[in-house]
Amino acid sequence: MLKAKFKAFFKRIMKHIHWYPGHIAKAQKQLKEKLNLVDVVIEVVDARIPYSSLYKTTASLCPNKPRLILMNKSDLSDENYNKIWANLLTKKCNAEVIITSLKNKKDIKIITDEISKLSSETMNKRLEKGLLPRAIRTMVIGMPNVGKSSTINKLVGKAKTKTGAKAGVTRRQQWVRISEKVELLDTPGIIPTIQDNQNQATKLAFVNSVGENAYDSTQVAQELIKILNNLYPNELKKYFNFDDKEEINLETIALKRRWILKEEKPDITRTANIILSNYREGRIGNFTLDRPEEYELI
Repeated sequence: MLKAKFKAFFKRIMKHIHWYPGHIAKAQKQLKEKLNLVDVVIEVVDARIPYSSLYKTTASLCPNKPRLILMNKSDLSDENYNKIWANLLTKKCNAEVIITSLKNKKDIKIITDEISKLSSETMNKRLEKGLLPRAIRTMVIGMPNVGKSSTINKLVGKAKTKTGAKAGVTRRQQWVRISEKVELLDTPGIIPTIQDNQNQATKLAFVNSVGENAYDSTQVAQELIKILNNLYPNELKKYFNFDDKEEINLETIALKRRWILKEEKPDITRTANIILSNYREGRIGNFTLDRPEEYELI
């Protein structure tokens, strides 16, 4: 039943979202070339949309490479679903999964300890072959704006890597030394060549993981409201101060908040941008928009 509702939402989806900047295409090619240099692959996903922000072809790009998945931004997601998704991703991806918001210093130690654990077999094989010890080489990948550069900065201890709030800020690969034992290779966020799954593409737009020019903010914001009204109706009504009889949409929110243009017309564009911004910052609430039953994972 729930899956049918999700499908109904996205049948009414806005214009086709397609975003694939040239620098990301180049980075994907470089990624394949660099894979032979690393011992552990770290993939960062957004805990609010852990399946939609997962790069589905990581396993085929790096076969036989230990993989660590970081469910980042867990402080913005529904904590009731964090462990559920961590367990599902562990089984589906055959990878270790750590839930993190990167605000807890203990998380950093857990991550570095896991890197050492995952690379121990590779390091031992090198010693058995008589090779000299070297730093563990790791690669950080993920969709744009899921927190890759912030992850590296936290691991390093200070901001050596360029970060930013908009999708695709990191433009070139660079090695970052964490310690004598670990090196990290930062890579630009990667998305599929063709966004043929509009369910996933729209959710990536919700969390600002696709370029702003690839979608209409008013349509994306309206879809976000529809999904939140379906999954978290009480929280949505409480935040916007609506009662059970009132319909929640961009127009009614604009009128209630008095975001008005001339002649008392609702300012839909302003309303949409504020809603998207407030959602991304966690002001509306902590929500997980991917559900296992939607993807038939349970």
